[in-house]
Amino acid sequence: MEMISLAQELRENSYPGRGIVIGKSEDGKKAVTAYFIMGRSENSRNRIFAEEEDGIRTEAYDPSKLTDPSLIIYAPVRVLGNKTIVTNGDQTDTVYELMGKGLTFEQALRTREFEPDGPNYTPRISGILEIENGTFSYSMSILKSNNGDPSSCNRYTFSYENCPAGEGHFIHTYQCDGDPLPSFVGEPKLVAIPSDMEKFTNMLWLNLNNENKVSLFVRYIDIETGKCETKIVNKNE
Repeated sequence: MEMISLAQELRENSYPGRGIVIGKSEDGKKAVTAYFIMGRSENSRNRIFAEEEDGIRTEAYDPSKLTDPSLIIYAPVRVLGNKTIVTNGDQTDTVYELMGKGLTFEQALRTREFEPDGPNYTPRISGILEIENGTFSYSMSILKSNNGDPSSCNRYTFSYENCPAGEGHFIHTYQCDGDPLPSFVGEPKLVAIPSDMEKFTNMLWLNLNNENKVSLFVRYIDIETGKCETKIVNKNE
């Protein structure tokens, strides 16, 4: 698979929706993930990321303007032992709870499907990072309707073991803007992951569409020690 420019990919797509990036830093020392949200409606744009003890949660920036919390208020990131779970919805909690009971990432997600927001039927995208004995592997998943048909759910899981330094993958909910919004198609895209967290965060934020971007989360996890550094950027400050 050819590596794409993540900056160009974001810059040329006004509405990828919500996106997950996972990979290994160029120096090979850090497991890296990023998650961003965008919005077209006032309700979707009225959000911020707030850090919690084991991850982050979306919150209403102005609670008086919150009209429907069902699909926009959730915990995108949670940590379960040596695993970091990143998703675009409340399936974070599903994965956390069921993996805690011994199920696999894929088994946990088989209990869920795409969001019930017809006619878009927004895909549920999920990722999991696992660090063990100085090694790092990750998986990404997308649950989506069958070409807009809500009677059928298509499920795809992509797993990456012992990934090379400087490489990662990017998956997002929508191919582009539209009405209805077309779901992501194909495999997660191969992208470069730099060692410089500040540089990576700035690249992502500056290339997301200025009108539609809402919040960005970036985390670098030391593969040897498990210590992590987190950055959050909110348009609503």
